Amino acid sequence: MYRTNHCGELRMADVNKDVVLAGWVQKNRGFGGMTFIDLRDRYGITQLFFDQNTNAELCERASKLGREFVIQIHGKVLERSNKNPNIPTGEIEIAVSALNILNESDIPPFTIEDETDGGEDLRMKYRYLDLRRNPIRRNLELRHRLAIETRNFLDKKQFIEVETPVLIKSTPEGARDFVVPSRVNEGQFFALPQSPQLFKQLLMVSGFDRYYQIVKCFRDEDLRADRQPEFTQIDCEMSFVDQDDILNLFEELVKHLFKVCKNIDIDQAFLKMPYTEAIEYYGSDKPDLRFDMKICEITSLVKGKGFKVFEDAAYIGGICVKGASEKSRKELDDLTEYVKRPQVGAKGLFYAKWQNDDTIKSSADKFFTQEDFKSWAQKMNAEKGDLMLFISGEKDSALKILGELRLEVARREKLMKDGVFVPLWVVDFPLFEWDAQTNRYYAIHHPFTAPKAEHIDLLNQNPASVYANAYDLVINGVEIGGGSIRIHNNILQRKIFEILGFTEEQAQEQFGFLLGAFKYGAPPHGGIAFGFDRLTAILAGCDTIRDVIAFPKNNAARDMMIDAPSEISVEQLKELAIQVVKSE
Repeated sequence: MYRTNHCGELRMADVNKDVVLAGWVQKNRGFGGMTFIDLRDRYGITQLFFDQNTNAELCERASKLGREFVIQIHGKVLERSNKNPNIPTGEIEIAVSALNILNESDIPPFTIEDETDGGEDLRMKYRYLDLRRNPIRRNLELRHRLAIETRNFLDKKQFIEVETPVLIKSTPEGARDFVVPSRVNEGQFFALPQSPQLFKQLLMVSGFDRYYQIVKCFRDEDLRADRQPEFTQIDCEMSFVDQDDILNLFEELVKHLFKVCKNIDIDQAFLKMPYTEAIEYYGSDKPDLRFDMKICEITSLVKGKGFKVFEDAAYIGGICVKGASEKSRKELDDLTEYVKRPQVGAKGLFYAKWQNDDTIKSSADKFFTQEDFKSWAQKMNAEKGDLMLFISGEKDSALKILGELRLEVARREKLMKDGVFVPLWVVDFPLFEWDAQTNRYYAIHHPFTAPKAEHIDLLNQNPASVYANAYDLVINGVEIGGGSIRIHNNILQRKIFEILGFTEEQAQEQFGFLLGAFKYGAPPHGGIAFGFDRLTAILAGCDTIRDVIAFPKNNAARDMMIDAPSEISVEQLKELAIQVVKSE
């Protein structure tokens, strides 16, 4: 037996008990004739002490133990004289009578502590060491609990977990596929699934009624804090349901997970916000509602005053920053530089400060009167002491920039409060978006999303005006999940493919199995998929999903620890009938 107890277990009730512990050396401290060691395992830390007067040889051996040595000790539990209230085992310590070194350790490349001195690249390279740190361990324990509770909840709601294939057919819609060459079918390729979308619809055709899967998905797309090339979804589908059925059930799931995993009660029903409202007032289809600061259009109030920047713009809008009129010129210049960054895309930023002397000072003073400024303030619900910030330009791009500006101001003003969660459903998305470069429509969600029933007649007249029977769950400005009611009618599905530019032959080649299945009594159905990594990160309070994934990729889609992707041998390439051609 390597241990009788773990390192987070022993308490005052165990005093005088003989125990065996095993774990890693967290710290080693010498004080005169005594050596103190913090022994760590997954469950916690227990203090050990070695007394020179009791066993000099044992104390000498203990003093030479380095960080991360793996040891086993025998000893007796004693009450600790200098108790540590910061750890659960802080009232006791172990008087060690025997020490066994199970494995030595090199000096770690960074400290294995909550606040480490290791940068992200270094921690990713030595991820097996990073996983020893409490914050990462707690995140993975939370992830485990979320998965267990999700399964338990869905099981009670009559869902069946069904595994779907990992090697599937490549399709042209959506993000780029990861492709896998087939050795036995020379010149042909599988794709890794971006989602189990088609298979879960086929399960509904098969009569399974309620399906779920906590499933790996793969997308070859540009990375950021909330994206990985491989990620995990809580994937669900239901038959004989409408949009409200799905929203109500999965709102219940989210509230359940918040309660059982974080003891957070969300009592109120989730707000349902139309897509157009989200864009108009927040500049984003995933608005963060932890703070107000709505976007307000003032185009009609500023035209005809001779200010060329505004005169040439199709749209002028702004946000009101409460109590921020004392911002310095440097702070305003910093904000201007922020919106002019290529990632944001503004040409400039205009401000109006309602000062404490009741005058409004602006970067466009010579073109507008105090009465003009007061009319802007009235429209924006601004008061004395507030700062108004404005962006002008083409409407869609100006709203997007204002959305980015709103978030940046909130970060600087510390308006995004930790521990505050504001979930909402964004609904009534457009079904299609037009791409002028390719001169065709694309599906906003995917080509199997059903249009609103009342909009079906518009498919022939004006596809751009058709709303989708789709919905996204947003929490604190993060898209946690999304789904839709699906098309289950062969004729309607073919019509959508036609609008998306598929020929009859292309539709049959790519999705013939689905169109064929629809001929055999497909039920009305719909579903949703939650980003499991994102949901875990939100509940864990992490800025990046990398901190809730055991072995993540970095921003360049590389696994720093195993050094992947990597080249493969010429022999392997020959077996696959593949020739690698380096890009210029």
